[in-house]
Amino acid sequence: MLVKLSIQFIKLYQRLAPQKIRDACRFEPTCSNYAILALQKYGFWKGWKMAFNRLGRCKYPNGGEDLP
Repeated sequence: MLVKLSIQFIKLYQRLAPQKIRDACRFEPTCSNYAILALQKYGFWKGWKMAFNRLGRCKYPNGGEDLP
């Protein structure tokens, strides 16, 4: 239930976030898609922990392919 609600929240963000923010992601998959994958694979608590850790790495020189 929490996983599904979290994924819906992320998808809402993906639709409403300004294009400039959405195009700035340095990673593949994007941080929001990474969060969805992590939530689906690892569940609510570990998935969000991984997503927030990923956001912390989102700065130069990091980037490239990074899967959960």
